[in-house]
Amino acid sequence: MIQDKMNRDPRQLNALALAYMGDAVLEMRVRQHLLAAGEVRPNQMQRAAVRYVSAKAQASIVHGIWDKLKEDEIAVLKRGRNAKSATMPKNAEVADYRLSTGFEALLGFLYLTQQEERLDQILNDAIEWVEAGR
Repeated sequence: MIQDKMNRDPRQLNALALAYMGDAVLEMRVRQHLLAAGEVRPNQMQRAAVRYVSAKAQASIVHGIWDKLKEDEIAVLKRGRNAKSATMPKNAEVADYRLSTGFEALLGFLYLTQQEERLDQILNDAIEWVEAGR
């Protein structure tokens, strides 16, 4: 697994590094979901993926699943949300962008600490939240 190849404890990683990994985890899961739903044309998939991976969508997801998160997960999410990024969002509100960074940090943390069952649960909740059109 990835943990075996890492020289660093994921708990000690910078929140933006966790978000970097979490972004990839979310992107992969969304692509799997879209393929499973029958979407196979790349340009259509890309447009559909925005519903799940945009800063606005991720901020909405966080609001929707907040009550399902554990205390330590909220702490990681807040760490990511409060991290100082060198970039500013182009097409998103700053608050949404920061919350989405926190969500990605949580996903990265769960992935790197091999909490696969919990990661799947949160990703499933996220996809259901978006599918419900909230």
